[in-house]
Amino acid sequence: MKEFVMEYKGAIIGAVIALLIIITGLDRLIFGAVVVVIGMFVGNFVQRNKEEVKEKLKKFIDRM
Repeated sequence: MKEFVMEYKGAIIGAVIALLIIITGLDRLIFGAVVVVIGMFVGNFVQRNKEEVKEKLKKFIDRM
């Protein structure tokens, strides 16, 4: 048993943390924060690459 715990200590700690997050309902908050951060990165990318994004959108719409 000791060898098992020593080999999979990281996985066990990760599982316990995941269970605590799910039990306390923090998963919704974390998911929301991740969505906001992804939105920030996408918005920043679009702002910096307007012309490239326009061309890709035109090609995508033309294929449909």
